[in-house]
Amino acid sequence: AATRARAPASARRSGLGARHIPGRPVQAFRCNAASLTSEDDATLEAEAERPTRIAQQVRLVQWYPGHIARAEKLLREQLKAVDAVVEVRDIRIPLATTHPDIPEWIGSKLRVLVLNRADMVSDAERSKWVAWFKKNGETHVVLTDARSGKGVKRVAEVALLVSKEVNDKRIKKGLMPRPVRAAVIGYPNVGKSALINRLTKSKACASAPRPGVTRNLRWVRIGGDLDLLDSPGVLPPRLADQRAAARLAMANDIGEASYLASSVAAQLFEEMAGLERWDKGIPGKDGAQSLRSVVEKRFKLESVNGMSGEDFVAAVAEKALSDDLERAGTRVLNDFRNGALGAFCLETAPRASSSR
Repeated sequence: AATRARAPASARRSGLGARHIPGRPVQAFRCNAASLTSEDDATLEAEAERPTRIAQQVRLVQWYPGHIARAEKLLREQLKAVDAVVEVRDIRIPLATTHPDIPEWIGSKLRVLVLNRADMVSDAERSKWVAWFKKNGETHVVLTDARSGKGVKRVAEVALLVSKEVNDKRIKKGLMPRPVRAAVIGYPNVGKSALINRLTKSKACASAPRPGVTRNLRWVRIGGDLDLLDSPGVLPPRLADQRAAARLAMANDIGEASYLASSVAAQLFEEMAGLERWDKGIPGKDGAQSLRSVVEKRFKLESVNGMSGEDFVAAVAEKALSDDLERAGTRVLNDFRNGALGAFCLETAPRASSSR
């Protein structure tokens, strides 16, 4: 039998006892060491020399489920009959959760821009984003936390601003007044159904912290003056901006079937390392801490200085998760999504005026 060389450390720690060839998806290469040939070992050694990062290994799959395509067609028809539109975005990534076709769909109708999950970013970041959007032409910007209900009442108040205009026209035509019709739209899992449930003070719409729960359009009456249309999350047919697509995955605004957790977690680490607060102390319950120190403490790592995203995910896997990169990636992503790493935006408000 041919003598087998010992696989490099980066290959040995790929998870579940597998050896990982950089450049291939981690989940796609799992086998027993006994099944490897000398040719396989040579490939492992050669590939290990390439400085390939997890963040560069897997291009995100285009996630466009059939129910979204069907719902979008129906939604565009319903939008012709509504008086106002409530567009919900994730304030942690308000540009990545911007659908490029919405302005065309709604035309001159009143639009309420809702920046949801406001509790998951800092006060300073909230203020900067509201100021930036207003500077760029958004008249009605509302901050909400749909889980607790903070700010949701204001959404209904703004939507009802068109009530007088709508019903004055109806009265002139000899028609009876009717409730204002507003469509609630946005990307998957940004909090649309949770917002409606808060306004109705009931579980009128199915809601869960994952994309794809709402699959059909549904009208819900708020009091006697406002009808809201709950709709499935809408996405562009193609996610051309892969950095934005990765941020959707980080925030759990896109289906898990479209990416590897280890890849997205590696990109998340590198996104965090590029933020101003990475090495800047931010006041918190444990005093002023940098984001870097929060990450080190959370994952029990002595230091993450100089680590790439791939190094970080591998270190988390090696420390507590039996070298399983996918479990490590899932843990990192979940900690970001539930706020365990602190309150911060992944996108910062641009300094210059821009429509995106």
